[in-house]
Amino acid sequence: MDEFTAVLRARAIVKKMNATVIPVSVEAYVAAAGAILRYEDDLGPDEPGWSFENGGRHYICVNAKDRPDRQRFTVCHELAHIVLGIPSDHQGLPWWSYAKRSPAEICCDVFAAELLLPYGSFKPLAEKAEIGFAAIDDLAGRFAASATATGSRFAAVVSVPCAFVISEQGKVRYASRSTALREANAWIAPRSDLPVGSVSKRVRAGEIIAEAEEVDADIWFSDWLRGGVLLEGARHLSRWDQTLTLLWFEDEEMPPPTLGSREEEEELGLKELDGILPWPGKKRRK
Repeated sequence: MDEFTAVLRARAIVKKMNATVIPVSVEAYVAAAGAILRYEDDLGPDEPGWSFENGGRHYICVNAKDRPDRQRFTVCHELAHIVLGIPSDHQGLPWWSYAKRSPAEICCDVFAAELLLPYGSFKPLAEKAEIGFAAIDDLAGRFAASATATGSRFAAVVSVPCAFVISEQGKVRYASRSTALREANAWIAPRSDLPVGSVSKRVRAGEIIAEAEEVDADIWFSDWLRGGVLLEGARHLSRWDQTLTLLWFEDEEMPPPTLGSREEEEELGLKELDGILPWPGKKRRK
């Protein structure tokens, strides 16, 4: 199972359910899957829930003490295990940890985000929003989802060059990138240290930085040939030693490849120069 397949399977369910009301009903998803949902009061703080099969029926058990947005994500994550046929691989790790998260569990997270933040409903709102954590918090509230899930989803669907990075204990664990960044090979290496000079590293060290700041793009992107300056916003969750990072280009357009690079030669070979300079894009900074 890969993330792309998980996305397609989740979108098929959303389409079948015609899930257009915000926030979506996770109970409706459970009913459509023929499963039974139970809320348990005796689970510990690091036990969000699990699913199992008994007598031909699937059961999803959720920690009744968790926040509502956490419960909703757990329901959809466990539905992923049922629908995708992926065995649980939690390995006794706390639900919030990305340090040793398996590819299978990440696929289930991606599936869950697709159900909670349906593409057809979420993308138009994300495209209209001013890029920043304020927009992510607003969307998270409207869709009854966590800031982490919403930020990852935001970066994945918007058309502007944007990335949302989740780091733990000062190391990159997961990065969600927009299509524009993926096509430009803007690679953020997993397990790499938070870059020296980044807003994220400073925030993790205890510095209070309320606004996004400019940083060189090449401190975040491996083997980056385009130069340019990113805007970086960051939030540190000290309880779990996790850092959430939002990256985007201020003019919302990808910088051109540097002079003489192989990437520039490839682009010039594909598009004839016409001498017309593009108008600068509308800036969205918050």
